[in-house]
Amino acid sequence: MLDVCNAQVMKRLLAEYGFHFSKAKGQNFLTQRWVPQRIAAESGVDESCGVLEIGPGFGPLTQELCLRAGRVVALEVDMSLEPVLERTVGEFDNLEILFCDALKADLPALIAEKFEGLTPMACANLPYYITSPVLTKLLESKCFSSITVMVQKEVAQRICAKPGTADYSAFTILCQYYTQPALLFDVPASCFLPQPKVTSAVVHLITRAAPPAEITDETLLFRTVRAAFAMRRKTLLNALCAGFGERNKTELAALLEACGVAPTVRGETLGIPEFARIANAIAAKRG
Repeated sequence: MLDVCNAQVMKRLLAEYGFHFSKAKGQNFLTQRWVPQRIAAESGVDESCGVLEIGPGFGPLTQELCLRAGRVVALEVDMSLEPVLERTVGEFDNLEILFCDALKADLPALIAEKFEGLTPMACANLPYYITSPVLTKLLESKCFSSITVMVQKEVAQRICAKPGTADYSAFTILCQYYTQPALLFDVPASCFLPQPKVTSAVVHLITRAAPPAEITDETLLFRTVRAAFAMRRKTLLNALCAGFGERNKTELAALLEACGVAPTVRGETLGIPEFARIANAIAAKRG
């Protein structure tokens, strides 16, 4: 198996195929073997699993996943990496690489076709510039038993944040509504070529068997959350008035009081159960 984390091997092979790192695609390749080994190990992947990898790049995480999983399907947007990946991971017969944009892929159809009889998981070293949209797509597909991703550390902290903290956000609630996330470990910039300007971190998100609160309408829940965080320095009442222009302030104030939430609090202090009560009350009034 080619040592794809050896910087000299990497540079030689990339030069052979005329590959140039793309800032636009957020390409930073791992040069320390312990990182993909630990990601794959802590993801819980084994031969009973089918793993979707987003952005295999040079193939270090792909190798580790193929050594453990029953089947791996990797989605890569950069066609220029095709001959490189043939050299670095072409030996694995449990691997299929699809050159396509993960954001445009029909994930439920893909998982149903490729991972029949296997437990679907997702694993990725995500480019910073598409972290939120890719992770949102993975979560909303409701296809995976768990998702393990390496992201910018500040994003990892946001995913795992608690109400009332500076990192807590609408994206936090999205992630924690669908999963139970845990921050596993940091990855220094020195572990990449080229080196990014920030520290990365690995997060493991285990899909919930059921939502953490009873929800009447998921779309309305996330509309409520977005409204609360769009004006996070404002009171919750004023934020909801801006986000629900069709409702008058008096009505919304009474609704919050009925939910046991003071209209003067800020949305960033509320957890998912409180947002669920508010969204369900809005849904009931709408009906």
